[in-house]
Amino acid sequence: MRRAGYAVLSHLLALVMGAVLWRRAARNNVPAARRLEWLGRGGAPPSGTWWVHAASVGEVEAALPLIRGLRERFPEVPVLVTTTTPEGAARITAAGIDDVHHRFLPLDLPGAVRRFVVAARPRAGVIVETELWPHLFAACERAGVPLVLASGRLSDRAFRRYQRQQPLIGEVLGVPQRILAQDSTAAGRFRALGAPPGRVEIGGNLKFDRDLPAGAEGGAALRAALCSAEVPVWAAVSTREGEDEAVLAAHAALRRHHPDARLIWVPRHPQRFDTVARAAADAGLSVARRSLLADAPGRADREADVLLGDTLGEMGLYLAAADVAFVGGSLVPLGGQNLLEPAALGRPVLTGPDVSNFAAVARALDAVEARIEVADGDALGAALAELFDDPERGRRMAVAGQDVVASGRGAVARVLGVLEETVAAG
Repeated sequence: MRRAGYAVLSHLLALVMGAVLWRRAARNNVPAARRLEWLGRGGAPPSGTWWVHAASVGEVEAALPLIRGLRERFPEVPVLVTTTTPEGAARITAAGIDDVHHRFLPLDLPGAVRRFVVAARPRAGVIVETELWPHLFAACERAGVPLVLASGRLSDRAFRRYQRQQPLIGEVLGVPQRILAQDSTAAGRFRALGAPPGRVEIGGNLKFDRDLPAGAEGGAALRAALCSAEVPVWAAVSTREGEDEAVLAAHAALRRHHPDARLIWVPRHPQRFDTVARAAADAGLSVARRSLLADAPGRADREADVLLGDTLGEMGLYLAAADVAFVGGSLVPLGGQNLLEPAALGRPVLTGPDVSNFAAVARALDAVEARIEVADGDALGAALAELFDDPERGRRMAVAGQDVVASGRGAVARVLGVLEETVAAG
């Protein structure tokens, strides 16, 4: 694909994306005036900032250590954070970092991105992970705004898609001054797509620099409220539609070996909380909802087979209360969810076969035998039973996973150093 073809296609994409974002904005109560930001209009963004773009919640979580690092290293310079989705915006607001301003990134239309870049005039922009927008990058190049791609990654699916979009993607990858790839595989893919080899280097994964997941300190108390210490507890977190039957099958298989086992079940999306609760109840399991638990849980809560994690911002709490974690989005072809959170908390990690969203992390965990991959619910149940029957193996996996997280830190410092070099080179 060439730029002229993309100019036509971008308007069609904007219509589709705009409709989707407008519905999500209505669902998240985004004021109408703020929705104009997707068109490069609305309130003018602050100028002269460090600009960080993180598309949605996952990218925002990766970017938070960098944003905090920017505020600490350059306290006199505000940070402008753009997201594509309202959910990402809510996560930035919830982080409560001083002098951090949010705007929605305009759709990739020439006029919209030009208005945004001219109004913002940032010192430099950091694009987190995989956001390659041709019109946006061209507008930054024309305005003299240096770009750095940080924690860069390309899933198998994204790599194949971008290969079909040559030579356009090669032109886009020629714009950033530096491309900091997560690992050697990602670096090779960026070069294969046409990025100048001298601008591509391995910069690590920003997610390794995150603090422990929020709420982890309360895990022991939640565990004590649910059951006695010797009862096996596993967590199925960030599960997606299409994985419910597998989770239920795994729990049934585990209970044939450990009849008193408990499940902490945390669906990825809030709109699925009720669906998952019904599925568990239909399977004959008693369900307690975290949102309804009192400070002093009653006997009914303690005897529940399943704790439904139907609250937001408490992933650390749920993982810390469990002995083992299965990370969802991986038994269906969706690329999997964050493997670092359970590893950082010292929990053995189980996944399905599709972890393409976290391929570099999965490879690092596999290298030290800190991850178990399963094909379906029956295999998941068997793996859980083996871990609970062999606690020493679980302890080895836990220590190895924590070592992987500790050794992977440092990406924030590398990005900060590159930004200083890039701006100084002017």
